[in-house]
Amino acid sequence: MQLTEKIKIHPTEEQVDVLWTTSNFCRLTYNFALTERQEAWKKEQRSVKYEEQQNKLPEMKEKFPQYKMVYSKVLQGTLKKLDANYKSFFALRKNGDTSARPPAHRGKNYFFTIVYNQSGFKFKDGKITFSHKVNEVPLSFEIERDYENKNVKQVEIFNSDPYKARGDWYISVTYEYEPEVQYHDNGLYQAIDAGVTKMVTAVNSQGKFFEAKTARSDRYWNKKIDTAKSRRDHCKKGSKQWVRLNNNIKKMERKRSNQNKDYQHKLSKKMVENTRANTIIVGDLKVKKMAKSKKLKGKRKKGLNRSTQNQGFLSRFIGFLTYKAEKVGKKVIKIDESYTSKECYVCKKRHKMPLYQRTMSCDCGNTIDRDRNSAINIMERFLLQNALWTGYRYFADNLRQTGLKMGIEFLEPIPG
Repeated sequence: MQLTEKIKIHPTEEQVDVLWTTSNFCRLTYNFALTERQEAWKKEQRSVKYEEQQNKLPEMKEKFPQYKMVYSKVLQGTLKKLDANYKSFFALRKNGDTSARPPAHRGKNYFFTIVYNQSGFKFKDGKITFSHKVNEVPLSFEIERDYENKNVKQVEIFNSDPYKARGDWYISVTYEYEPEVQYHDNGLYQAIDAGVTKMVTAVNSQGKFFEAKTARSDRYWNKKIDTAKSRRDHCKKGSKQWVRLNNNIKKMERKRSNQNKDYQHKLSKKMVENTRANTIIVGDLKVKKMAKSKKLKGKRKKGLNRSTQNQGFLSRFIGFLTYKAEKVGKKVIKIDESYTSKECYVCKKRHKMPLYQRTMSCDCGNTIDRDRNSAINIMERFLLQNALWTGYRYFADNLRQTGLKMGIEFLEPIPG
């Protein structure tokens, strides 16, 4: 398991010059490699692989000695980044995403992330030092965390606002993490349905539910950000008023993002720690396909897309939940959640359930919140797909008893 931690650094003006010089060489290497790939495909219908471009680096350094100022692993990391971008593009297209675009050339005003992979950096006495030959200025930064005894795989230097590097400077450290407790199936399970109104609707093997409403701090910030953007758009770009409003917008966007992320971290940690189940089942969300562009219009469409796309409410939360569970010896398993909200978990009849309809009322007598119904279906689908008949029987019995306590008479679910 690999974990990545972000640390803020405070480079001097001389160090910033070194970073910009290194970034420009990385950017040029990226652009030249991208052009080579495009030309090879256009003229020869041939795909250029990473290994082929990597093997040409020594030849390029002999022809252009200035590239020797950059540590060799950094240039290799640049080519790997381009290769990863192409792989991501082809994967999206293969999955039917027609809006996916191939990698594009990088402009000179954008700071290119500097990647040190496996070597070229050193942790010692609370500092990290990076190798370079740009000049005699050392790239050394103080950090509060101890990485000397950790198996660090990669370190990246980046800027939070890459355009002209106007943001803060950070390094991200990726290292191997070995959980103290290894995963084992203890026969207890928890199924989670992630949503927009309620971020979490969970049911465990005992048939007990847990719900957590989404903390919509973004609703507060969105109004302020939209107002500021409207005022900014009426100013001449680059004027003092435009710059002031633009800085305020970025500050508010940063606060909005940090508040959302903080809530997701706390909720995912609480869910992992407060369940005895070692196996957590979640629906495999296709967040990109959740965007509404045709049927919905106006504020309703804008609000829904902001909830599922811009703020990262759903997919990012599942990512937090996954790595926090693995750290304590638990496991998150994703399964297909198609029609789990529309299919009655008692009689399996499929209903038309528009998003505004939050309660399912079935002909069999089952009346239940749509998110709870989805969580139950996710749990049943997992247990049946993995032939865990004992667990399924245990869950079904507990669910029926819970329903009877609520004064609802449920029909007996039929396996399969």
